[in-house]
Amino acid sequence: MKVLNWGVAIIGVMCVTSLSGRAQGSFEEFRKQAEAKFENFRKEADEKYENFRRKANEDYAAFLEKAWRGVDSKPPVKRPKEDPPVVPPPPAPIKDDKPIKDDKPVKDSEQPIKDKEVVIKDVVKPAPKPEPRPEPVEPIVVKPQPQVAQHEFMCYGTPMKVRLGKEHAFKLGGADNAAVSRGWKILSDDKYDALIADCLALREKHNLSDWHYLRMLKAMAQSFLGDTNEATLLMAYVYSQSGYKMRMASAAGKLYMCFASKHVIYGESYYQLDGVNYYVLDGKGDRISMSDAAFPNEKAMSLYITGEPMLAREAAAERKLKSAMYPAMAFDVAVNKNLIDVYGDYPTSEIGGDFMTRWAMYASTPMGKDVSSRLYPAIKKTIEGKSEAEAVQMILNWVQTAFVYELDDKVWGGDRAFFAEETLYYPYCDCEDRSILFSRIVRDLLGLDVMLVYYPGHLATAVRFSSGDVKGDFLTLDGKRYVVCDPTFINARVGMTMPGMNNASARAIVLPK
Repeated sequence: MKVLNWGVAIIGVMCVTSLSGRAQGSFEEFRKQAEAKFENFRKEADEKYENFRRKANEDYAAFLEKAWRGVDSKPPVKRPKEDPPVVPPPPAPIKDDKPIKDDKPVKDSEQPIKDKEVVIKDVVKPAPKPEPRPEPVEPIVVKPQPQVAQHEFMCYGTPMKVRLGKEHAFKLGGADNAAVSRGWKILSDDKYDALIADCLALREKHNLSDWHYLRMLKAMAQSFLGDTNEATLLMAYVYSQSGYKMRMASAAGKLYMCFASKHVIYGESYYQLDGVNYYVLDGKGDRISMSDAAFPNEKAMSLYITGEPMLAREAAAERKLKSAMYPAMAFDVAVNKNLIDVYGDYPTSEIGGDFMTRWAMYASTPMGKDVSSRLYPAIKKTIEGKSEAEAVQMILNWVQTAFVYELDDKVWGGDRAFFAEETLYYPYCDCEDRSILFSRIVRDLLGLDVMLVYYPGHLATAVRFSSGDVKGDFLTLDGKRYVVCDPTFINARVGMTMPGMNNASARAIVLPK
């Protein structure tokens, strides 16, 4: 947000007036003149600031009143067709099949582990850091006003409240451009500024991504005005004033808000206006009349989740997850069910037009505190004193053997990647889910670089160890050695590639720590 630095301003004014002030006599006279000039400057700046957003909304309302364009929906972008998923082979054989009674690594499998290098050329490098999220064109300053009732609503199992009362209810009387323009003028009144400020504060307090902030605004508006055109416009107004790019549209007497996204959203129809793709929250799919009115400095939403959403806690059922090789690697895990709902609401997308990046978006999302505060210390205690290779091997076998493998098509009816917590929550998972979870744990607990390794129909990982003496198949990227670690090749050791996988044809997906 922009901030006027009055301290710098007054120094500047005093410097400009210093010679004239001294020429007129006493320092006291100079001080009074400087203060007077500064006060005039402050009032002028305040007036310009207060008028900026008001003028922008007046212009926007005027544009809304103009004729809207007829726009046909574009068919949903389908997820690129992948090779049939590879079914994991039987567990890698172990020479000594007697029960393991200690925490020492088991004997080597019958498959020898040798150094085999492949230089990776096909690399997917998603943007390492997402851009800052949109902000209002100017700070939202709430003027003193009579006490306003608090409107409470629920979002992802979390109670929230904003300053809304009966005096904020309104009627549109239609969904045409003239009615929407009138409604926008109503919402532009100062009395709605507290609502905008409250919504932005909730976004910060609960650390909501752009996507989940929009979902929150919908929950707020519909809890106040019902599933109505008025609720849609209220949601759109607050979303626009928060700095996001959107367009109003209507069809058959119903009002819609179309939002712009930096990333493709799979499986959702969209509308294209002036080369920009707009989506309708919860879908539409028909021809609509769409306004091309734009708001200053508006920005498309990002689908990155840069931190854990801070929600009320609803503990899911506890699970015991145990390694087959290392008895001490047995942990009780319980995740926040509300967080699972947030992740289940997340749309599948990609970065820069490369479908491979979707896994990076899941793997780059930080682990939630419910898990990191309980599971991480337990794992850390178990691997304490181990070498990097031993620690990674223990974590690898835990991910390989503590979870039940099942194909997404059988469980979900189609591909469904998991965030790390989802793998800890749901009873079944596949190769991509295990790789995302393993990569998250290794980066968080050991601080090692991890890449996702994509083979046709299969996803694994490779780890960059601090020392170069870890044996096994490895991939070289930019002169750095990444040793293959496959979370789905059951009982396989660090450095073993699943049979049938060709490292020479693999794609490396680089992940940030």
